[in-house]
Amino acid sequence: MSTTNDAERISEICKILSKEIPNPESELNYKSPYTFLLAVIMSAQTTDVQVNKVTETLFEHYDTIDKILALGENGLAEKISSIGLYRNKARNIIALSKVLQDQYNGEVPLTREDLEKLPGVGRKSANVVLNTLCGLPTIAVDTHVLRLSKRLGFSQHNDPKKVEQDLEKIIPDNYKHSISNLLVLHGRYVCKARTPNCDKCAIKNLCPDCEERKCQST
Repeated sequence: MSTTNDAERISEICKILSKEIPNPESELNYKSPYTFLLAVIMSAQTTDVQVNKVTETLFEHYDTIDKILALGENGLAEKISSIGLYRNKARNIIALSKVLQDQYNGEVPLTREDLEKLPGVGRKSANVVLNTLCGLPTIAVDTHVLRLSKRLGFSQHNDPKKVEQDLEKIIPDNYKHSISNLLVLHGRYVCKARTPNCDKCAIKNLCPDCEERKCQST
């Protein structure tokens, strides 16, 4: 492993990942702030690939609050039945849509406080929405970010909020906006859960986990 101190190591990891992934953006497809919020809700415990398969058809015909509400909970559940927890997600989406219509003039609120009041929207989802739609440096901790934070020595916590707090402290300010997507995409395509592809990893010489695996270059 590099002999640089930890702050330098973390900064170097961010720099390298930014070069490897020059456009670190969410891979969820959407047409508007409303449809992005729905896609984020549907992505819980479901791959973005599967969500995109569902929303490609769904958003072609049902891309507004009125159209989603007209479907109703059962109708929506049928449309999204191929994704995990679809009944609960349909229930939350219908409830959320009613709140947006009644309390926010049909607009998606773009503050953490208001977002987290919406059915089905937790801290991680709020962070994703604020990061993507507002360009804020919010750090969303999903399974990829949680896993890579441990492997890279960024945090040893299992609680997403504590991991988020650790990342807030150690990630350089100029990378805070992109770090979640950088880790998600690196985790999705290179540093996979069961079989990390260390041979193709650009940051393996800076990774404590890779050092333990003895997979660093000499």
